[in-house]
Amino acid sequence: MSLTRYLPLFKDRKVLVVGDLYLDEYIIGRPSRISREAPIPVLEFCEQRNVPGGATAPACNIRSLGGQAYMLGVIGQDTAGRELVEMLNARGVDSTGLVLDPSRPTTTKTRIVAEAQHIFPQQVARVDRQDRTPINGPVEQQAVDFLHMVAPHVDAILFSDYKTGVVNDRLIAEGLQIARTSGKLITVDSQGGLDKFKGCTLVKCNDAEARDYLRRDLRTDEDFEQAMRDLKQELGVQMVVLTRGGEGISCLDTENHIYHMPAFNRSEVFDVTGAGDTVISLLTLGLAVGSSLLEASQLANAAAGVVIRKQGNVTIETAELQKELEKLGL
Repeated sequence: MSLTRYLPLFKDRKVLVVGDLYLDEYIIGRPSRISREAPIPVLEFCEQRNVPGGATAPACNIRSLGGQAYMLGVIGQDTAGRELVEMLNARGVDSTGLVLDPSRPTTTKTRIVAEAQHIFPQQVARVDRQDRTPINGPVEQQAVDFLHMVAPHVDAILFSDYKTGVVNDRLIAEGLQIARTSGKLITVDSQGGLDKFKGCTLVKCNDAEARDYLRRDLRTDEDFEQAMRDLKQELGVQMVVLTRGGEGISCLDTENHIYHMPAFNRSEVFDVTGAGDTVISLLTLGLAVGSSLLEASQLANAAAGVVIRKQGNVTIETAELQKELEKLGL
């Protein structure tokens, strides 16, 4: 049966996304000459585009695919924070869980992009403004209170950990406790520190993060198979998904079945920004509507093949995913 049968079911799913959110700024210019001050191109400003980034990306994807997304994170008392709230509201993401922390800036990642006629735009540099201090005190308590208010009423909790201080041990422990008492699905996308997520339902990481955690090189399919077994056992999780860039996705399900899926789109890679966020979004929605891990991973793999054809941190629409699944015969 076609995987497109799951797409209409997404609209009934509710997901609480807990994580480090930020504002993505794209400053775009056209190279005019080489600077006299240093061997770098001088860009003549064309435009600036701002989009939600970080943990907002899976929330926006869930919403664009018809689900309901609740965002729990921290912003600063600044223009970037206010803009982020406005953009999330415009996209239909529930932003009532954004906690204001006057002591830190809203994480902002500014990308300098050069574009020219007949040439794909290229990132020249990126400047990050962020505070990685773990949340604590009243800010942490507000986050915990919102978690307890919303989590019992959603189908899944998604932790999106960009290691800027929001996804701490207390929030994870509280989420796990809620999951145990109410049977919630908990999915994880982390840039490291996988030990924090012991006992969650599914952990997704990329090949580099798996290598760092396991402290060994991973080259062959057999290496990745053993890596997933080790991650599942050491973390006490039910499922493991490893993204492998151009080599696709590997996954290990609850019955210890292993699957390798080649990347569906290897010849049209334009920008991989946000591909991992797209993957965790589809894994979460797929499992939440009753798909197998294999099916959820196929949905995620197909969706990632769409977003890497676009520039920047973008979302995928239901119609786009349906068209891609039909093209792939899935």
